[in-house]
Amino acid sequence: MIESPEKSAREQTTFRVATTNDITAIVRLVTSAYRGDESRAGWTTEADLLNGERITPQVLLADMQRDHSNVLLAERDTKLIGCVHVELIEPGTGYLGMFAVSPTEQGRGTGKQIMEVAESFVKREWGATSMKMTVIDVRAELIAFYERRGYARTGILTPFPSDNPDFGAPTQALQFETLVKSLA
Repeated sequence: MIESPEKSAREQTTFRVATTNDITAIVRLVTSAYRGDESRAGWTTEADLLNGERITPQVLLADMQRDHSNVLLAERDTKLIGCVHVELIEPGTGYLGMFAVSPTEQGRGTGKQIMEVAESFVKREWGATSMKMTVIDVRAELIAFYERRGYARTGILTPFPSDNPDFGAPTQALQFETLVKSLA
C-alpha cells in the first residue's frame, strides 16, 4: 500500500501499485473517464476529440512490465476510482500519464490526491526531481487544472499520433503539449 499525503477519515482512499490482475478494471476506468457516453458525466471527456480506445490491455501490460514504470491505483471500499501511470523517463525525470478519475469522483479532490501520491512515489522510489506530462493542446480546462497543481507549459508541441490505433482516432487536428513540474 502507498501512503497518501492527505488521509481523510471521511473517505478512506487507499493507494497501491497495480498488478496484471487489475488490467481489465483499469481499461474500464480509463475508458469511462475519457471515451464514450459514460465519460460525458465528467469533465475530462475526450469523446468529441477522439474515437476508439484510450488504452488497450496490451499497451497497459507493456507499460506495467517495463523497468521503472508503474500504474498506481486509488481505491475506496475496494472500488477502483482512479489511476495514473508513472515512469522514470531519464535520470531525475518522471513522467505522469494515463491519469484517470471515475466520472462520478471528478470534482471532489480525488484527482489532486492521486497526483500528489504519484509525485511522492516517483521522488521516493526513483529520486525524480521533476515530472513531465503531455496533454492534448486543445484541452484548455485540463491544462489549467495541471497549472493549478504546479505544472508549467513548455511550449513544446508534438504531433498527435493519428496513425496509431493505441491512442484512438482524432476527429480534428490535435497536438500534445509538454508540461513540466519541479519536484525538488
